[in-house]
Amino acid sequence: MTQEKKKGGFWASLFGRNKKQEEQTTSPEQDTPAASEHESNAPVAEIINETAQIETSSEPQPLETSALQIEQQELAELASEIAADKNDEITAAPLAPPVEEVIAPENVSAFIPSDDVAMIEPVNEESLLPAKSELETREAVAPAEVIEATNVIDSEPLEAEIPADIVSDVKDELRVDIDTKTQEKPSEGGFFSRLVKGLLKTKQNIGAGFRAFFLGKKIDDELFEELEEQLLIADIGVPTTNKIIKNLTEHASRKQLQDAELLYQRLKVEMAEILKPVAKPLVIDDSKKPYVILMVGVNGVGKTTTIGKLARKFQNEGKSVMLAAGDTFRAAAVEQLQVWGERNHIPVVAQSTGSDSASVIFDAMQSAAARNVDILIADTAGRLQNKNNLMDELKKIVRVMKKYDESAPHEIMLTLDAGTGQNAISQAKLFDEAVGLTGISLTKLDGTAKGGVIFAIADQFKLPIRYIGVGEKIEDLREFNAEEFIEALFVHEEE
Repeated sequence: MTQEKKKGGFWASLFGRNKKQEEQTTSPEQDTPAASEHESNAPVAEIINETAQIETSSEPQPLETSALQIEQQELAELASEIAADKNDEITAAPLAPPVEEVIAPENVSAFIPSDDVAMIEPVNEESLLPAKSELETREAVAPAEVIEATNVIDSEPLEAEIPADIVSDVKDELRVDIDTKTQEKPSEGGFFSRLVKGLLKTKQNIGAGFRAFFLGKKIDDELFEELEEQLLIADIGVPTTNKIIKNLTEHASRKQLQDAELLYQRLKVEMAEILKPVAKPLVIDDSKKPYVILMVGVNGVGKTTTIGKLARKFQNEGKSVMLAAGDTFRAAAVEQLQVWGERNHIPVVAQSTGSDSASVIFDAMQSAAARNVDILIADTAGRLQNKNNLMDELKKIVRVMKKYDESAPHEIMLTLDAGTGQNAISQAKLFDEAVGLTGISLTKLDGTAKGGVIFAIADQFKLPIRYIGVGEKIEDLREFNAEEFIEALFVHEEE
């Protein structure tokens, strides 16, 4: 009885579990054959495990060996029948969406003849992939390749439709237009317009700046006092200022003294009268070869730059020019002059730094005479006008030049910086006393409001003003014209 109860209980529990598992496996929701196969194998494994547990856990029974073997055989047959039923249900279930068949690498040899299998070498998958740097390069180059390809595609039909001669003409015009745009632009406007711009700071104190003192004001002593103060601020100097005020009151008519506008015009005339006598351009005497120009001045006034601009100016006039690097004291002064010579294809006579300046200029005079050069421009070292030993050295240079040519130097030109103001008066005085100046070149008028010093120099020394500089370009160094200079000072307020 005990065996029958146990056996009956075991079979009942076994068939009850199998029934539940069949209900779960017959569910219509099956994702893939692999999943259902896994579920079908689960109950079989559980049955085998439970059977083994029962065999090991059950107490030894006085059963015959044949009965146990029969029971195990029946369990094995039952398990095989259950597995067969599950396989039939799996094949009858609706198929999942078709999955693309992937042939594993190890199965490829099945499709290749055995003779060829030995010839096939294993391939490294990483070697087939491009390197990381190569991929980055391709990604970076890709946009440019796309753009280039687009341009080619667009241009091909145009060239096919337009005649070849028209296309070439258009390309030539575009090329010429591009070349023209890339060239250096010339200076805007003529010299007068550049002069007006260059004197913009000076006009704030004199010239156009005077108009505010006259318009809408009563002409009295207070007006003249304000005018005198403004002239002094512009670095015209006390002697020249007193002269202007005196001439203005003496030469002005009663009508002009009653009308501020007429008095303003009279002031313009009086200032022009001071500059006109000294507006004398340099005239080269062709009978003297070489015509020697000696450039003197203090440090930093622009002597060497002025020499380069003058050399270019004379060269444009058809004259042959030579330069003498007489500034053997300042570092790179010789190289600076040589650069100007290379730019304009002008020979430069020079020696090493520290050489005697007088001997350099003497050698240059001999060389210029041998080559039949028209003009020789000699540079000298910058020196302060109050250094007696340096001024004596300048006197020595002049004496040595006269040994070769008694009339040399034919022009001793003092270069003055307009920004120095009243100190330019002292420079002109001492240099004139030392070597006897014959002309003045006033530079850097565009960068200062002290341009009024030109009136003081012209009034006190009566030295010819040869050139004025109102910019850095070569054409910004021009011969001094008194009328143009006055017009540039007063022009804007009259328009």
